[in-house]
Amino acid sequence: MPRITEELIRKKSEHNEMQIGSLEEISLHQEDIEKLEYLQNWCKDLKILLLHNNLISKIENLGKLKKLEYINFSQNNIEKVENLERCESLTKLDFTLNFIGELTSIESLKNNMHLKDLYLTGNPCTDFDGYRAYVVATLPQLETLDGEEVIVSERIVAQQNYGEIRADIVRQQNDYQAFRKKQRAKNQWKVDKWMEEKIVCCKKPSDPEQMSEYWNQKSEHCPETRVDIALRKRLSRERPGRDTWGNEQTLKAPVKLFSSDGRPLNVNQPKIPFKLEECFEENCYKLDVAVYKHLDSALISADVQPSYVTVEIKKKILQLVLMEEVDPEASFAKRSQTTGHLLVTMPWVKQIFKRTRRAELPSPQKNRENKENDATETRREYLEVGETFDLMKMLKIDETKRKLKEQKTLIDDPEVPPLM
Repeated sequence: MPRITEELIRKKSEHNEMQIGSLEEISLHQEDIEKLEYLQNWCKDLKILLLHNNLISKIENLGKLKKLEYINFSQNNIEKVENLERCESLTKLDFTLNFIGELTSIESLKNNMHLKDLYLTGNPCTDFDGYRAYVVATLPQLETLDGEEVIVSERIVAQQNYGEIRADIVRQQNDYQAFRKKQRAKNQWKVDKWMEEKIVCCKKPSDPEQMSEYWNQKSEHCPETRVDIALRKRLSRERPGRDTWGNEQTLKAPVKLFSSDGRPLNVNQPKIPFKLEECFEENCYKLDVAVYKHLDSALISADVQPSYVTVEIKKKILQLVLMEEVDPEASFAKRSQTTGHLLVTMPWVKQIFKRTRRAELPSPQKNRENKENDATETRREYLEVGETFDLMKMLKIDETKRKLKEQKTLIDDPEVPPLM
């Protein structure tokens, strides 16, 4: 298991410019630390110490930290509160989700007069009858216990019945210690077995079915189980090609930038849009890469070679092969402040002229067709009109209509003989 080293502390003190002597706050969470050491000698000005989610089983080597105000011991393997009497400035202690079963050990905090907040949630001692009353009566300086404010009347009642409450707590505590002794003997073999087979387990691959069966089975909630799980996870991380839980991972093949004979290849690992143009007016290539607008320029780099160009974006490579040789020394890159695009200009070594099609001579047949088209276009065209309008015909039609009307006014007399 890892230990507290100077390198680890400097790594966690980046906010203090790697200076550990004047460090006032440090977070050492999730480091699988089992033992507290060196902190009181290296970081004497510490005020906040975060040690949650480790494997610490005993509180020790903190007596010289006189300025320490807050310690977070949550999710560790602590079973007893001890060795905090000399931390005179303590105002807050967090023991959430530990294994504190010896509740009478909190009597060692009586001399920590500045202690205002105490958290014991998730510990076996919180299941004892009279737990809250005992803690409130034992530590009169507390203002909150497990996040709940301590009322004056509550403290007075607890102090009046302190003798009976303490006797009941001691009885329950002894019962738990007897149970804990059996539990420790039952589960300690797991840790011992893993410590003995540590080297073998690192070398041989684990059986996926066995690992799956282990993670699916039920286990007791005890310090030994936490250590066993931490060991398995750590060994799985150290074994190459496996994730945190020991399952096999498919490793990605490395990006191939060159062929076996040394020729560069076209690669677009970041899958980013780009545009490569031939600019004959300026005698150069222009590469426009659509880089993300808000991406830091420190994460972008460009490398121009005579036959190819490489752009690295967040450690992913865009490589393009150039058909014409370019001058790397005369090449330059700019980035747009509005769109964020990267423009790489790469001048050609030789001047290249744009190829144009040869002009075609007109043939005699085409000349003849063109002349005919011109003749038809220049010929005068007249408006086509129908028959001319004759007014006399219209008058004759009107005359015949008038005569017909007059004929209708005549009376046909049968006595008159017909005209011969």
